[in-house]
Amino acid sequence: MTRAYVGVGANLGDREQTIWAAVEALPRVVAVSELRETEPVGLIDQPRFLNGAAALETELSPRALLDVLLAVERELGRERRERWGPRTIDLDLLLYGGETIEEPGLTVPHPRLHERRFALEPLLDLDPELAIPGRGRVADVLAELD
Repeated sequence: MTRAYVGVGANLGDREQTIWAAVEALPRVVAVSELRETEPVGLIDQPRFLNGAAALETELSPRALLDVLLAVERELGRERRERWGPRTIDLDLLLYGGETIEEPGLTVPHPRLHERRFALEPLLDLDPELAIPGRGRVADVLAELD
């Protein structure tokens, strides 16, 4: 079993209900962070997000887990129109054990994780000692953003 961390976010519709529906659809969730209201990043002229993270215990490969995340997004009405645009649900594979993965369409740790407070804070909720491969402890990376 591998511990994987998935970022969850939404800024359209009933954000909290959609996030909880997504969490319930994920396999073997062992913990969910507090949800936080956050400002959009990238395309800033859109509604505020609700963001959090979930920890999963999985036997799925990183690619298979990503496929599950994309399927859950589709089931919950996600339409990919513009990068960083509004969305009913967003599920990002942030960390997969201590692995570093660079494949077409799959980069783990998430390539902008170390820049995003809205993803780092929920990870810290889930595991205060969690580390990002190649970057160090989440707490230290978060402190560098201040």
